[in-house]
Amino acid sequence: MSGNRPVPPFGLVFPDSDGQPMAENTRQYEAIVTLKGNIEAFAPRTAFVAGDHLIYVDPQNPAARQAPDVYVAFDRPRRHRGSYKVWEENNVFPQVIFEVLGPSNTAAEMRDKRRFYFNQGAEEYYEFDPEAGTWIGFVLNAETGLPDQIKTMDDFASPRLGMRFAFRPLELLVYRPDGSRFLSFQEINDLAEAERQRAEAERQRADDARQQVERQRDENDRLRHLLRAAGIDPDKPVSPP
Repeated sequence: MSGNRPVPPFGLVFPDSDGQPMAENTRQYEAIVTLKGNIEAFAPRTAFVAGDHLIYVDPQNPAARQAPDVYVAFDRPRRHRGSYKVWEENNVFPQVIFEVLGPSNTAAEMRDKRRFYFNQGAEEYYEFDPEAGTWIGFVLNAETGLPDQIKTMDDFASPRLGMRFAFRPLELLVYRPDGSRFLSFQEINDLAEAERQRAEAERQRADDARQQVERQRDENDRLRHLLRAAGIDPDKPVSPP
């Protein structure tokens, strides 16, 4: 961090909560949690990923803030934060922002949020409507310094994260850079359970095969014993007639 980091005036409070709910319904909540968890899993370890987390941009003004549903701040350590204060983060504003629409969000509200993010240094902004399963996105144009809206989000890949967007009605459909689909916690749990059952079935097959070999060996030993009892050497080659 810079040695000239601004210090807020004595007594100025920057709350860790804005008092607003994380989500207005279960569909919005699940989309936020799924985005945050999947992005955190594949993002570089040098990137901090947070959800429903306040970002403060001015040490003199606690009202200059937003709480994106999910954001990614590159080159920032992964550690606990009550809130993200840009002046304490080497003046790094999160580069990638995600918002998931709720029933009460208005177009004007989201436009103001988007303007705030890009004015503060965001490079990418994505907005998901969980009721429709649709995305809109904006990426900063390095030449103009202004955000350009992505013409079509279907199959578009985030320049920073490499994740790829797709469309399916009423569903969050996004892919990691390796091509695997973003999964909910329930889907991850179901896959883990299926893998556990597969491994158990494989172990059972191996046990059954081992027991079959042991039974065959015991039967061979029994037959060899009977042959010896009859005066026949089971190890002696049989002479041709």
